[in-house]
Amino acid sequence: MSLPDPTPILDLIEAFRRSKTMFTAVSMGIFDRLHDAPAPAADLAAALGANPDALERLLASCAALGLLRKDGGVYRNHPVAEAYLRAGSPDSLTGYIGYSNQALYPMWANLEAAVMEGTHRWKQTFGWDGPIFSSFFRTEAAMRDFLRGMHGFGALTSPRVVETFDLDRFHRLVDLGGASGHLAIAACERYPRMCGVVFDLPQVAAFAREQVALSPACERIEVVVGDFFEDDLPAGDLYAVGQVLHDWTDEKIGSLLRRAFGRLPAGGGILVVEKLLNEDGVGPLAANMQSLNMLVVTEGKERSVTDYTHLLRSAGFGEVEGRRTGARLDAVLALKP
Repeated sequence: MSLPDPTPILDLIEAFRRSKTMFTAVSMGIFDRLHDAPAPAADLAAALGANPDALERLLASCAALGLLRKDGGVYRNHPVAEAYLRAGSPDSLTGYIGYSNQALYPMWANLEAAVMEGTHRWKQTFGWDGPIFSSFFRTEAAMRDFLRGMHGFGALTSPRVVETFDLDRFHRLVDLGGASGHLAIAACERYPRMCGVVFDLPQVAAFAREQVALSPACERIEVVVGDFFEDDLPAGDLYAVGQVLHDWTDEKIGSLLRRAFGRLPAGGGILVVEKLLNEDGVGPLAANMQSLNMLVVTEGKERSVTDYTHLLRSAGFGEVEGRRTGARLDAVLALKP
């Protein structure tokens, strides 16, 4: 009897090495330097103060991963690195890569403890206690880097989300915890009669205003400061919660959904944007991995359409429909009777 192919196991054994290779190259600013001037490893090592042989290995590994090209001993960025791995790119994901490197990577080292105890790993990993995220984002620079990364993800996803359902019936979208405003921007750019509100904490608002100002729909989008758990919600006929509900327990989600339901007019709606688990909880793989990430980092988890339907109907909503978008996030639309 022959043994099964060990390739999936061998691939998983080495998967973290590929991630850390990219994280390290981004952290060292390699892609920004090669954007300015393609260079051989020795020249780049001298500029960075790095060991030449070690840096050659890192660069060669990035080339093998398809992030760099090596031509005649000179390294240059692959187009995918030019777009997503340079801090100076408008489509950059480096903010979230930095967060993954500095926060998620060490916290995931404590996954076993998270599974045993069922709680996030901020205190175990960093010795911090208190509100989730607050310690890591203790400086404006850290917050802006994270928001830049989330904006990059949002720019890839939100246009697909807002076309998944026909939202033309709604006139004023309020994105609760709207971060950089990518969802409101995408919605208002697609629906010319729609106005948008980005509702988020004070430390986020300035960054959101910068991103909104770059949109051709900027005249129809405003940024309002507030805490969706504590403050009055801005008036609107469509609320959106994008990668918000998965941070929290069912009890906290229920509280937020009831607040939104109470502010909506009859026929108003709420758009939930999250990775949707299959009904049996197995797959898609990205949703399972994100659910483990929520265990390590937050109080929450990923959920299925049925899970969200239960939460939404418990808050008073009637018709609920979930759809796959084909992007990294899916969508659930619920209506107030």
